[in-house]
Amino acid sequence: MNISFILAIVAALLLIIGFFGTFVPVLPGAPLAWLGLFAAYFSSYCYISIPSLIISGGAAVLVSVFDNILPIIMTKKFGGSKAATLGSTLGLVAGFFIGPAGIILGPFIGALIGELIHNGGKSEGVFKAALGAFVGFLTGTGLKMICVLCFIWYFVFSFFR
Repeated sequence: MNISFILAIVAALLLIIGFFGTFVPVLPGAPLAWLGLFAAYFSSYCYISIPSLIISGGAAVLVSVFDNILPIIMTKKFGGSKAATLGSTLGLVAGFFIGPAGIILGPFIGALIGELIHNGGKSEGVFKAALGAFVGFLTGTGLKMICVLCFIWYFVFSFFR
């Protein structure tokens, strides 16, 4: 087995793990998938260009950033206060320690609690703000998934080229 073949296998594995990382919060999906493209660049079995690596690297960084800030932005967009935004952020951070369910529900529950505190316990508008946090989470996850699927498509296309 030559090193080029091993690099192609490593690239494919990183892309697959990166795909799972789009919905398993403890894995950085887009960066792992980009590392797969980077490994493929050094394999003679694939043709990955330097401009493609630069563009895909930028995309990986952007979707990773958006994935983390969209719950906060959407909380505001759905009428949440700064307390809901802060709660959404704290819920996201706390969710990392709880696991996948915490990552998914953390922004929602955090925004719900933050808005409840801001409203003095009144439930008016609380659910809408929390829903914004959840929509932001789903949007970020969707962006990551689309990005990583594009990376996978590019790898497969370059492999069979």
